[in-house]
Amino acid sequence: MILCHSIAELRSAIAERRRNEGGKVAFVPTMGNLHAGHIQLIHEAHKEGNTVICSIFVNPMQFGPNEDLDSYPRTLEADSEKLSEAGCHILFAPNASEIYPTGLNSQTQVNVPELGEELCGAARPGHFTGVTTVVSKLFNIVQPDVALFGQKDFQQLAIIRKMAQDLCMPLEIKGVPTVRMASGLALSSRNGYLTQEELAVAPTLYQTLVKIRQSIEAGQSDFDTLCDRAKSELKAKGFRPDYLSIRRQDNLKVADSTSSHLVILAAAHLGKARLIDNIAFALNQK
Repeated sequence: MILCHSIAELRSAIAERRRNEGGKVAFVPTMGNLHAGHIQLIHEAHKEGNTVICSIFVNPMQFGPNEDLDSYPRTLEADSEKLSEAGCHILFAPNASEIYPTGLNSQTQVNVPELGEELCGAARPGHFTGVTTVVSKLFNIVQPDVALFGQKDFQQLAIIRKMAQDLCMPLEIKGVPTVRMASGLALSSRNGYLTQEELAVAPTLYQTLVKIRQSIEAGQSDFDTLCDRAKSELKAKGFRPDYLSIRRQDNLKVADSTSSHLVILAAAHLGKARLIDNIAFALNQK
């Protein structure tokens, strides 16, 4: 595996791979502290391209002033070993000055309105502008044929897809199913913030979403009541919910009883960790 810290090094390595190997370039952007969910993205990337590239960059633009930028785990050596074992061909690990050479304040920004202003966007103002700005830069730097993202962040995936479509980016955006622990808890780098006691409670978030889905499939159509009850149950378990909402999959608008393709999305704090999860499903139409 080739490790590149500069854009020039990366572009040279990609050009050589394209000359020697041909085929497609598959790209997996990450913020590092890799777990089995990230490695699954690498495995899926091998199915999509001859060259697999991963980036590790803790993007300061997507962190709010009181969030965990400084404490976010940085584990490049361990991450490099995992990626090499998974067969990643090129790792791009730039520093902030490489991505933002003139600083954040003078950086051109990419914003996806509406999709990026609700749910996590409302709870974390400016977050998705940071995400779409850095992802668009990475797409321009790497120029992949396909990019892979986990479906755990359903909203982020929808926003990146719309950005790529709206800006006529010539690549495919592929979502990969969430990897979970046996308890149902979605794998996340921020799970490391959980204490042992909190780790035992954390799967309740996913279990709550499963119960809502089962209620809807059983015919319940009062979505507001379902969500209010679920948030009360989460609070009773020690969670501090940011939101819990039932939306349409195609545009993330609030769903109603006429919607058939639904996604239940939630974000909640537990101790020092902010956990997100979702369940997407389709109702049988009679």
